[in-house]
Amino acid sequence: METIQKAIEVDVPVSTVYNQWTQFEDFPLFMEGTRVVRQIEPNRLHWQVNIAGNEFEWDAEIFEQRPNEIISWRSIHGAMNIGSVHFIPLQDGKTFIELTMTFKPEVITRSIGDAVRLVSQRLHGDLERFKCFIENRNQTVPSWRGQSDSMRLFAY
Repeated sequence: METIQKAIEVDVPVSTVYNQWTQFEDFPLFMEGTRVVRQIEPNRLHWQVNIAGNEFEWDAEIFEQRPNEIISWRSIHGAMNIGSVHFIPLQDGKTFIELTMTFKPEVITRSIGDAVRLVSQRLHGDLERFKCFIENRNQTVPSWRGQSDSMRLFAY
């Protein structure tokens, strides 16, 4: 398993950033290679992505969610991954986003090093595209606030 951590600062308040991030089905608008993200239950998502010409699918369970603070997930079927996104409010209505993801790289490319570099570049680009997407969006979006108390029971 390999872990990648990426971060970015966006010029948007934390509640707006969090609300947009919870619109999981919008992920293909800014995540390269993400074909479909479907919210099949309040805390379960189905992903279809293309990485390095390979198609991957998995179901992910959101096991921790605190509005405007964190969303954590783990795959429960399909491609192995686990991660979290932290939302940190900054002065002047800005937000620091920190994304950490652990995944099993050997199925992506021939070389583990190549896979890690590829996913690292992809996550960096996804955060940059999210920054453009959220900073240029002129409307508020609803959010999915989850059931944070019950989800916190599922420590990984």
